[in-house]
Amino acid sequence: MAYYRLERRTKMNSKNTKKLFTTPWFVVSAAILCAILWGSAFPVLKLSYPELGLQPDDLYGKVVFAGFRFLLASIIIFVFFKLTTKESIRVSKKYWLPLLGLGTLQTGLQYFFFYNGLAHTTGMKGSIIESIGNFFTVALAHFFYSNDKLNTKKWIGMGTGLLGIIIVNWGQEFGWSFSFRGEGFLIICSILSAIATIWAKEFSLNLHPILINAWQMFLGSILLLLFGLPNVEPGFMTFTPFATGLFIYSALLSSVAFSLWYTLLKYNKAGEIALFRFIIPVAGAILSALFIPGEAFTFGIVISLILVSVGIVLLNFPNKNNAITTVKSSPR
Repeated sequence: MAYYRLERRTKMNSKNTKKLFTTPWFVVSAAILCAILWGSAFPVLKLSYPELGLQPDDLYGKVVFAGFRFLLASIIIFVFFKLTTKESIRVSKKYWLPLLGLGTLQTGLQYFFFYNGLAHTTGMKGSIIESIGNFFTVALAHFFYSNDKLNTKKWIGMGTGLLGIIIVNWGQEFGWSFSFRGEGFLIICSILSAIATIWAKEFSLNLHPILINAWQMFLGSILLLLFGLPNVEPGFMTFTPFATGLFIYSALLSSVAFSLWYTLLKYNKAGEIALFRFIIPVAGAILSALFIPGEAFTFGIVISLILVSVGIVLLNFPNKNNAITTVKSSPR
C-alpha cells in the first residue's frame, strides 16, 4: 500500500511538472533565465580570479578552482535529480569508462582551456568567441546524423556567426587582436564542447541526460583536482567573503541552469527552446560591461553580437527535425 501511494504521488508530481514546464510564459521565462545564468559565468570568473589572488599565468590554480566548482555543481545536480525523480543516481558498470571519457573531454579538457583562455582575454570577447561552439556542433552533426545535414539556412547562420567572431577580434581600432593562450584557448574549448555534445547525445539514448552530465561533471572535476592540486602551494587561493560568494554562485549557475534547461527540453520542442541560446553571448557581454572594470561596448562588439545572435537564431530556428544542434550539453 505504501509503495502504491509513493508511485501515485510520483506520477502526480510528474504530471504537475509537465503542466508547469509546458506553460508558455514559464517556458520563455525559464529559457531566458538559463541563458542569462550561463552568460553571467564570464564576468563572474573574471571577477573571481583577482579576488582569489589567481594570476593570469597561474595555470594550475585556475584548474583547481574549476575542479572545486564543478565538484560542488555535480553534487548539487545529484541531489536535485534524486529529489525530483526519486530514481537512483547509480549507473551500470558498463557506463563507467565511457562516462570517464566524457568527463575527461567535457569537463576536464574543456574547462582547462576555458578557464585559462578567459584569463587572457576580456569577458565580453570571451562570451562572444565561446558561442562559436554552436557553429562547430552544426558542422560535426552534418557528418554524424543523416537528418541533420547542412542546408542554405545553416550555411548562412554559420557564415554570419563566424563573421561576428572575426569582427570581435579586430579590436577597438580594427587591428587584429588575437592570442593563442586567450582567444585560441577559447576556440579549442568550443571545439571540444562540440565533440562532447555529439558524444553526450549518444549517451542520452540509454541514460537520463541530467544523470549523464552529473556523472561526467563529477568525474571530470576529480581529474582537474588530481591534475592541479599536486602543483599548487598551500594558500594559493584566498577565499574572501566576496570570493566565496562568487564561487558558490558559479557552482549554482551551472547546476541550476543545466537542470532547468534539460527539464525544458524534456517537455518542449528542442528547437524552440534552443532558440534562446542567442541570449548567452548578449548577456555575457552586457554583464561584463556592467561589472568588470575597464570593459565597455565598442562599435565592433555591438556588430559582432548582432551577427553572432542572428547566426545562432538561424541555426536553431525550429524546423521539422529537432536534432543534436539544438541541445546544449555543456553549460558554463
